[in-house]
Amino acid sequence: MPRYLTMIRINETDAPQDGPSPELQERMGKLFEEITKAGALVETAGLAPTSEGARVRWENGSLSVTDGPFTEAKEVIGGYTILQAKDRAEAIEWTKRFLKVHEDYWTITVEVREISEPDFSEAGAGA
Repeated sequence: MPRYLTMIRINETDAPQDGPSPELQERMGKLFEEITKAGALVETAGLAPTSEGARVRWENGSLSVTDGPFTEAKEVIGGYTILQAKDRAEAIEWTKRFLKVHEDYWTITVEVREISEPDFSEAGAGA
């Protein structure tokens, strides 16, 4: 069964300073329990603010590291989920349900992408 990565994009400046409300956390907990019982939830987590992060870039043969916050970023990845679903449509349905537990003042965009499973069978065939 394919796996899907959902990247939860938020505007850090619009997100509540204290994080999600207790009511939202309760609704999310119930939804995650349901997704887990359905066998679709592989992993989920929120991410620390960009002020605590770094970007590592490879360009023209050189590495650079930039510490956060990243002022040019309007939307940042605030969390992620890995879902196991029969198809993209099912992954999108779970994502819609995730979005609907949030209060109206949130602005969230979730990108849903299938995880490509690498085939290393040829690489190790001669070993």
